[in-house]
Amino acid sequence: MLRRLARPLALAVACIVATPAGAVDLAKGRQTLPDLVLGGDNGDDYAVSQKDYELESGKAYQLDIVSKGGKEYKFFAPEFFRNIWINQIVINHLEIHGPGSPHHLEWDDEGAIRIEFVVIRPGSFKWWIDGLESRGMAGTITAK
Repeated sequence: MLRRLARPLALAVACIVATPAGAVDLAKGRQTLPDLVLGGDNGDDYAVSQKDYELESGKAYQLDIVSKGGKEYKFFAPEFFRNIWINQIVINHLEIHGPGSPHHLEWDDEGAIRIEFVVIRPGSFKWWIDGLESRGMAGTITAK
C-alpha cells in the first residue's frame, strides 16, 4: 500500500517544490476599466458609453457592463472570450466561476455584470449587441 502511494506523493511534493517562489497571481491587482454602459439616461436605448478598449496581454482587468434597461441587450464577444482567462463573472454580488467562456451575456432589465479576467493573447476583438449593431452598439477590444 505504501509503495503505491509513494510515487504519487513524491510527484506532488516535486510539483510544489518546483513552483517558482516569485510566482504571481495574475488575477490580483487588476485594473478597473471604464464601465461599458448600454443605453443612456436620456432615453436613448442605443447609446453606448465607450466603443473601444485598449488592453495589454498578460494583465488583469475588471469590466462592468451596465444596462440602463431600455432594451434586451445580448452582448457578444466570442473571440475576446476565447482569448482571455476569466477569473469570475459577478452579477448582483453573486459569483460565477468555472473553466471555459460564456456564449454571450444578456440583460432583460437594468443591472450590471462584472467580468474579472486576464488577457491571454493579443489581438483585435469585436464586440456587439446582437441585432443592434447597425444602431451603433458595437466596438472593439484591442489587446497588445
